[in-house]
Amino acid sequence: MTADEPLYRRDPEAWRQHLAEGNAKQARKRVGADAILRDPQGRILLVDPDYKPDWDLPGGMIEANEPPLDGLLRELKEELNLELAPDQLALSCIDWVSPHGPWDDSLMFIFDAGRLLADQIAQLEPDRDELRRYSFVEPAQAQQRLRPYVWLRLEAALKAAESQTVAYLHDGHPA
Repeated sequence: MTADEPLYRRDPEAWRQHLAEGNAKQARKRVGADAILRDPQGRILLVDPDYKPDWDLPGGMIEANEPPLDGLLRELKEELNLELAPDQLALSCIDWVSPHGPWDDSLMFIFDAGRLLADQIAQLEPDRDELRRYSFVEPAQAQQRLRPYVWLRLEAALKAAESQTVAYLHDGHPA
């Protein structure tokens, strides 16, 4: 070992400490995950949360150290009593959202779950502590009800799902 070679290159404990120090200093991002859920007619499920002024896609914020897909499945169960298997969802969109208002930047994922079966829809039960209601709507209605940046993200995710690709966006626009 040369005099200018960092100690952690040869010492596993020093390496662990070096990584821990870097981890403590690196940025942490908020992460959210939403789902595109459709009824048999192809209409999109939107939810009306009681804690924000606009309709939204079902889903929510991911907890620390939770994979986005797992967090989405948890949120769907909590918010709508909907249980889906991981293989029922396909990633359609990742949107990097720049800092805004009191928020730092975030990564927002949209997963496409396809069409729900009639019995799945019949069992939907919104969590009354979070949601006022839900509704299946045509894309034009979704555009009217969603915040503009959420609509841009959904629109890109729908196009990506049709082409079996994944959209990568910055603030709702292609990067």
